[in-house]
Amino acid sequence: MTSAPATPRTTLRRHDREIVALAVPVFGALVAEPLFVMADSAIVGHLGTAQLAGLGIASALLTTAVSVFVFLAYATTAGVARRVGAGDLPAAIRQGMDGIWLALLLGAAVIAAVLPTAPALVELFGASDTAAPYATTYLRISALGIPAMLVVLAATGVLRGLQNTRTPLYVAVAGFVANAALNVGLVYGAGLGIAGSAWGTVIAQCGMAAAYLAVVIRGARRHGASLRPDAAGIRTSAQAGVPLLVRTLSLRAVLMIATAVAARLGDADIAAHQIIISLWSLLAFALDAIAIAGQAIIGRFLGAGDAQGARAACRRMVEWGIAVGVVLGLLVIASRPLFLPLFTGDQIVKDAAFPALLVVALSQPICGIVFVLDGVLMGAGDGSYLAWAMVLTLAVFAPVALLIPVLGGGLTALWAAMTLMMAVRMLTLWLRARSGRWVVVGATR
Repeated sequence: MTSAPATPRTTLRRHDREIVALAVPVFGALVAEPLFVMADSAIVGHLGTAQLAGLGIASALLTTAVSVFVFLAYATTAGVARRVGAGDLPAAIRQGMDGIWLALLLGAAVIAAVLPTAPALVELFGASDTAAPYATTYLRISALGIPAMLVVLAATGVLRGLQNTRTPLYVAVAGFVANAALNVGLVYGAGLGIAGSAWGTVIAQCGMAAAYLAVVIRGARRHGASLRPDAAGIRTSAQAGVPLLVRTLSLRAVLMIATAVAARLGDADIAAHQIIISLWSLLAFALDAIAIAGQAIIGRFLGAGDAQGARAACRRMVEWGIAVGVVLGLLVIASRPLFLPLFTGDQIVKDAAFPALLVVALSQPICGIVFVLDGVLMGAGDGSYLAWAMVLTLAVFAPVALLIPVLGGGLTALWAAMTLMMAVRMLTLWLRARSGRWVVVGATR
């Protein structure tokens, strides 16, 4: 007996179920990551202001260093998903191992760079004389955990490519709990102060990396995939990551320029900007969850040679991005009177943030399209186009943003420029998606 052919409605339902099944655990794992820093801040904050200031500087340096290498997750997800779609699980895991070996090599290089330069890096960030020793101590100890952090990124990409987003959620939650417990025990129980917080984070990160490696190694043995480093495979992983690195650095430059411009507008504006950028980042987690699901789904369809399925999944995910963006925008509008008092009691800061938040709310459907198409093109391995598109976006945004203080604009104008930046990204990504040039089928691109 043959099954009935799939109708458009059943196809949409299948896409919806798959998007939700992958995106919801991803969202949970993404939210768990910043909780590490929040837990450290809450624990270290009771040691004193200088210690908390030192933690803030060191955490900013570490976050920047690790975020630069986020391509380890993105490129690995796309490559592994293609192999999965092609039905070659041993090759999928082998490609994932290449990404993990690359993560270890990059992590070792970062340690070698950070340990001797830690005092200079802390000074570059303008640390006070009282905070600098604490920042240096935390940075040097925490740097030892960077290889583990990068392994977590690469291994997360492996599991996402294998269409498994639940395990990263479980590991992230366990890591957060372990990090909090270790921090309390080492900071106060063992009396190690800020050094105890750093060691607690390193131990938690190493535990997370070990958990991921156990899962990947078990899969490699089950499918007969080699675990040994392969120079050609590692080189291929690095080459796939270079365009995504350019994209990430360009995006980081946009955010740094926005912060620098806000600082030139005055204390109230930079304070309001910090509140808004925190909310913007939180909203991005929800949209990024759909994008990451898109990476895994699109890569699998293309690896299986199903171009039509990849296009249909892309359309459905764009619809999801718009819908989620509309919901997030409405939530921002409705919660503005309640949200701002949580962060400040200064009416001047509230007045600066209130209209800018409206701009953020109206831009969320645009952000939804951008995040989803970004994930689709990453899943297709279209990194070169993403790199050039982001460089172009930076070239448009930078002069507009830098002119705002000159022309007497305020924070609302700055966030209008941020919306322009997202609109440019949307245009470049939409043109690429519409062209169909990203649809390259096969186990490799």
